[in-house]
Amino acid sequence: MPLQNRVDPYGQLQVVAARGALMGNRGILHSAGKQIIAAWRSPRWISCRLDFKGRRREVFAPHRYSELFFLDEATSLAAGHRPCAECRRERFKEFCAAWAAGNADHVVSQPPSADEIDRVLHSERARHGGGKKTYQAVLSTLPAGSIVEHEGRAYLAWAGKLRPWSFAGYGPAASLLPATEVTVLTPKSIVHAIRAGFLPDVHESAGG
Repeated sequence: MPLQNRVDPYGQLQVVAARGALMGNRGILHSAGKQIIAAWRSPRWISCRLDFKGRRREVFAPHRYSELFFLDEATSLAAGHRPCAECRRERFKEFCAAWAAGNADHVVSQPPSADEIDRVLHSERARHGGGKKTYQAVLSTLPAGSIVEHEGRAYLAWAGKLRPWSFAGYGPAASLLPATEVTVLTPKSIVHAIRAGFLPDVHESAGG
C-alpha cells in the first residue's frame, strides 16, 4: 500500500502510487505505524536526489525522517522545498545565487546561508494553525516554472502555456488570458529566484 508521502503543489501529503523524480524531508512526520501525524517538524524543507552515494533507506522507518516524493522540481518548489545542500550541492548553489539576486531585501549574507533562506521560505509557505500561504498575481507577470491555482486547479506556467498538474504529470495546455489574476502557489521569494534565472526542472509531460 502506498504511504501518505506524495507531495502536491499545495504542500499537502497524499496517498498515491506515483513516486516522482525527487525525494524530500521536513523532519519526522510519521508514527510507529507509518501514519502521518504532523505536516512538518522542521523549518528546513529540502528536496533530494532519489539516489545518493548508494545509501539505502527504509521508508518511514522508526525515528528517521519521513521520506516525501515530488513529481518534479517545480512541484517541490511550489510546495516550499529548496534543493538539498548535500546531495544536490551544485543545484543548491545555483538556487542560492538566484535567490540572492531576486531577493535583495531579504539577503543578510553573501551568499545567503541555508538557515537564512529557510527562515524566509517558512514565513511564506506555512500559515499559523495549518494551511498554505499564497498570493495573487497577474498571470503574465509570472516566470516559467511557477505553479498557480485557477478555478480550484493547479497549473504549471511553462513555455508560454498553462498545463494542469497531476501526480502523473501535466495535461494539455489550457487557454487563459495573460491578464487573468491567479493564486500563486510557489512562494514569492522562489518566484523571484526563478525570475532571476533559476529555471526549475519539470516532468517530461510539460513539453508534450
